[in-house]
Amino acid sequence: MENDIAISVKNLHKSFHLPTERAWGLKQAIFNRLKGIKGYKEQKVLNGISFDIHKNEFVGIVGRNGSGKSTLLKTLAKIYFPEKGSVEINGNLIPFIELGVGFNPDLTGRENIYLNGALLGFSNKEMRAMYDEIVDFAELRPFMDQKLKNFSSGMQVRLAFSIAIRARGDILLLDEVLAVGDAAFQQKCNNYFNEIKGKQTVILVTHSMENVRKYCSRAILLEDGKIKLDGDPKKVADAYEKLWD
Repeated sequence: MENDIAISVKNLHKSFHLPTERAWGLKQAIFNRLKGIKGYKEQKVLNGISFDIHKNEFVGIVGRNGSGKSTLLKTLAKIYFPEKGSVEINGNLIPFIELGVGFNPDLTGRENIYLNGALLGFSNKEMRAMYDEIVDFAELRPFMDQKLKNFSSGMQVRLAFSIAIRARGDILLLDEVLAVGDAAFQQKCNNYFNEIKGKQTVILVTHSMENVRKYCSRAILLEDGKIKLDGDPKKVADAYEKLWD
């Protein structure tokens, strides 16, 4: 991989098995197998996707629901593994994909920061150095010794996002983060993205073409698990909006 490339994706394929009928008991399962009845259908979600993302690009991933956006992000984050193709990552990747991933509701907010940091590969010493900055950004200092299950969903989002951005990864994966939280938190996200644009590699899955035009240096439009358009974010945003005409 070239030194200026942060992520390289080659011929990526990912599918899921959707059950169509259930085999009731071992006898029925054996019968179905002998008859070649699979009991599921294969749904192709990513179908031969290839692209490179250069360091410090801010890339928007857009497309209709079911186009493969979130599956692509989870494959980049190593949550899913492809049947075919490869993903190469050059640097430390920090995902913010689903609320609750890496959190334990029976631990305190403070303990969850260290737990989440450990899952991201950081030591206790490194997390101690980041702790105050994480808590201050989330604006949750009075609540950090309460159990996470007592946090509202908005508070959990703020904490998770604060960990993701303050962990100082080389690559940040974000799935619809600007669609959550209150207006003040969304403005904080806006300010943060303005600060890091052109200084950090960011991949953002979003349905907001306003955010694509505002922040992205490049955008990729997915359709039926394939890349339909890759390039100028304004052109990609326009093409996305025409899908609804």
